Order: sequence, then C-alpha cells, then structure tokens
Amino acid sequence: MMAQPAIGRVGLAFLLALSGFLTEAMGQNSGLDAIRSALGEKQFPRALGLLGPALRVSPDSSELWAMQGTAYAGEGEKKEALRSFQRSLKISPNYLPALEGAIQIEYEAGSKDAIPLLRRMLLFRPADAISHGMLAVLEYQEGNCVAAAADFEKVGTLFDAQPTALHAYAICLMRSSEPAKAAQVLGRALALNPDNAGERRLLASVQLLAKQPNQALATLGPLLENNGSENQAETLELAATAYEANKNTPQAVSTLRQAILVDPGNVNLYLDFANLAYAHDSFQVGIDVVSDGIALEPKAAALYFARGVLYVQLAEYAKGENDFEKAYELDPSQSLSSAAQGLAAAQQNDLDRALAKVQTSLARKPNDAILLYLEAEILAERGAEPGTAEFRAAMRSARRAVALEPTLAAARSILATLYLDAGQNREAIEQCRKALESDPKNQTALYHLIQGLRKTGDQREIPDLLKRLAVVRSQAAREQSERYQYRVVDQDAPPR
Repeated sequence: MMAQPAIGRVGLAFLLALSGFLTEAMGQNSGLDAIRSALGEKQFPRALGLLGPALRVSPDSSELWAMQGTAYAGEGEKKEALRSFQRSLKISPNYLPALEGAIQIEYEAGSKDAIPLLRRMLLFRPADAISHGMLAVLEYQEGNCVAAAADFEKVGTLFDAQPTALHAYAICLMRSSEPAKAAQVLGRALALNPDNAGERRLLASVQLLAKQPNQALATLGPLLENNGSENQAETLELAATAYEANKNTPQAVSTLRQAILVDPGNVNLYLDFANLAYAHDSFQVGIDVVSDGIALEPKAAALYFARGVLYVQLAEYAKGENDFEKAYELDPSQSLSSAAQGLAAAQQNDLDRALAKVQTSLARKPNDAILLYLEAEILAERGAEPGTAEFRAAMRSARRAVALEPTLAAARSILATLYLDAGQNREAIEQCRKALESDPKNQTALYHLIQGLRKTGDQREIPDLLKRLAVVRSQAAREQSERYQYRVVDQDAPPR
C-alpha cells in the first residue's frame, strides 16, 4: 500500500482556519434562519433580540438592517423602523426589501420623501401599478399634477374602487386642460355609486366643460326626473347650461325659470339668466328677471352689475351708470385688484394684517412697484381720507409704483381712484386712460374714467364708455362662471 502523504504545519494551519470559517458561516446562516423564522411567525420581539448581536458582528449587512426595520415596523415603532431601513439603503441604495419598507412608512405618513424612493423602485419595476399609484397620490398632494396624471394613467384598474383617488386623477386632468379625459375618469367614479346625486352633478359639470352637452343631459337625466331631489336648483342650472350649449334656448330659459322658482334666493341663477338675455338680445326680459332678484337680494352687488350691463344695451345709460355705482357701493372690494384681494383673503380679510405684511416686505424691497401699489390699494381700501397721513402715504406709494413701472395698470387705476377722492379729476382721467392702454379690460379704470369725465362736465364719451364697460363686465361674468365650474371639480381633499 502507498503511504498517505503527511500534512505539514502550513497545511494543518490552513485546515484549522478553514474549519473555523465554516463553523462561523454555519453559525451566521443559522442565526439568519432563526431571525427569518421569527419574522415569519411575527415574533418581532424575539427577532429584535436576535438582531442586536447579529448587527454587532455584521454592522454593514443591509439585509440585517432591513430585517430590523421589518421587526420594528411589526412592533409599531415606525421611527425606529424607518431609521433601520435608511441605514440599510445607505449601505445598499437599491436593496429592494429596505426600499419597500421605507416607502411604506413614508407613504403612510403622507411624506414627500417617499417620492424619490418610489421613483428609484420604478427603475427596477417600471410596470408596477402600486408604485405608480402611490407616486401619483403623493405628486398630487404636492401639486405636481403633470407628473401625477402620467402616473395615474399607469395604474390601470387599481383605483377603480376608490372614488377619492379617481377624483384626484380627474382634478389633475382638469388642471392639465383635459376635461374630456377627466369626464371619463369621473364616469368610473359614478359607476361605483350611481345613486349619488353630487357625483352626477360633478360629472355633468366636467362634461359641459368638455363641450359634451348631450352626455351632460344624459348624466343629469335621473335627477331631472326626480323633481324632489336634493339641490334640485343646481341640477336645473346645469341642465339649462347644457340646453343652451345645444342651441335649445327656449328649453334653457324654461329650465332656468324653474330653477329660480325652486331657489328664488340663489343669485347665480339670476346671473345665468342675465347672461342668456344678453347673448340673445333679450335685454328687457333679462332686466325684469334680474330686478326680481334684486327685490329678494337687495345687497347683491353682482345683480346690479348684471342689470347695469343690460340697461346699457338698451341705451338707458343713466340707469346703467346708477346700477354700476350701486354695485361698487355695495362691494368696495371691486376696487381691489385680484392681487390685493388675494392678499386680503390670505389675511382672512384683515386689511391691517395685509398692510403689515406688505410694509414688512417693502422694508426689504423699497423699490418694488407691486408692493408699493399694494400698499396704496390697501390703504385706500381701509378708507384713507384726503388730507390724512394715510391718504398721503397711499398717494406717495401709488405715484412711486407708476414711476417705477409705467405699464402697471393696477397702480395707475388706484392712483386715479385717489385723484378722484382728492377732487383732482383731470389727473384721474389721465391715469385711467394710461391704465386702459396697458389693460383695456380694467373695469375699475373704465368706471373711474366715466366718473372723472362726468365730474368735469364732459359727457361726450360716456355712452361709448358705458357700452365698453358693459361688454367687459359681461365677458368677465362668463369667464367667472367657467372658473366656478372648474373649481367645483377642484374641491375634493387630497387622498391618502
């Protein structure tokens, strides 16, 4: 027999080392199996007890950190779980179990920090509907409707049982000027609850914006058949709009009259009727109906504006001008530009707070024409009287705003208002004309130009200016009505 070769010192040392390594590896595998078993059986405290020693031995193991995150999440310790998942991702940025765990925690908290994690996940799973759905919801909450709409489109039928998510999708499509697609999405929401009257009106509103009057009437059909349904006047108002879009004006008029009988205190219905009358040269009929509305709602400035527009079409300029004057008297905020109104609204209509905010900004940017104009407008709105320090401050700011930005029509308009209050009528007329050069649709400038000319005794231009103001006012009313329909869709709270 051949003798077996002897093992040298080096060979023996190698085998001993290898034996130790294998023993350690087997121990590690055994430890991982025990941790996996504990997690699988939802024995999270036991898993955490095993993970502590394991992580001390292998602190750079992304798998162990992800396991710890899972165990903490199972125990409801969301902060600790997120820290563990983040530690795992720091070691291995694309480790999917850690990525999934971190996404879940951030998403449930509504955190935008989930967005980059979801986008990373989609690099590995580009067709994953759930990831696209979560990303769409978070993007919607962040106001990024362009990205959200693209992700909503990739979720397939995932949200078909979730009307709130479908509403969010529809809102994003509306903000992207895609009302036809939004109508399709809201149709899916209506299918979940066909007896929901509010859902039907919402869909009909969007169908009207998508130029689909026949579909809108079909959607409203069940509500129109049920005369006693809730918010029947709103249903009839939408139906009247659809009939008019179908060029069925007699039916539109009849439906609006019915709506007014159902809800005689609803100012919007009289305004709709005024618009119909204006569009079809039925000015006296419109005046009669709006006058009925004024009798019931004598403090509704919008009704006086609407009737003033109709009077001007009949060349009854004195009556039209009286109605415009009454409207401005009832609603002084008409003199505020949209920027100043927005600022005042942001301060809960507290003009003192609005003024303080503007003046704080002016301290940092003293030559900002917009801020100077806003200061002048808010001071005027607060009732600054000629001869007072506040009035002089408003005049100073308005003049500086105009000097810094000559084409800022709103600044010229408020400067004209101040000149009128101070009895400087010719200076007011000059500012109104310059304001209208920059902004031909500036209603306040038009109205104050009429006032200024009347005070100087120059009546020649006034009839034409009243006609112009009536046209501008009518256009603004139609645009406001359309914006209102868009806002109806935009009222849903962000989904979670």
